[in-house]
Amino acid sequence: MVEDLKEKVLVEMPRTEVVAKAKRRQYTAEYKLRILREVDACQGHGEIGALLRREGVYSSNLTNWRRQRERGELDGLSPRKRGPKPDPRAVELARLKRENERLRERLRQAEVIIEVQKKVAQMLGAAVEETDQDEPN
Repeated sequence: MVEDLKEKVLVEMPRTEVVAKAKRRQYTAEYKLRILREVDACQGHGEIGALLRREGVYSSNLTNWRRQRERGELDGLSPRKRGPKPDPRAVELARLKRENERLRERLRQAEVIIEVQKKVAQMLGAAVEETDQDEPN
């Protein structure tokens, strides 16, 4: 009977795996602000505790996030590109080069259209001259 209990306990208990190195959780600014809004909306007794348990967040996190919100630190937090920041002059130069290429292409298209119009005018002009010569005055 004792052996049955041991087997039953072993079967019912979930196996827990211990991670060699714990990984620190990181929260985005949007997540922090969402949790703070939900906490601000809580009115009943024990709702904040239930919210913290549901999210797996400690009350000390909540305190730190409130301080960050008061100082305005959460407003500026947004995903940013890593690495060196581009030189503003280089960005402006690249923009001007793209605009220059775009305008050159429009100019090329306009010149082609003008050439076609000239040829059509010459053909129609020649046809009009031929019809004028055929008709008696």
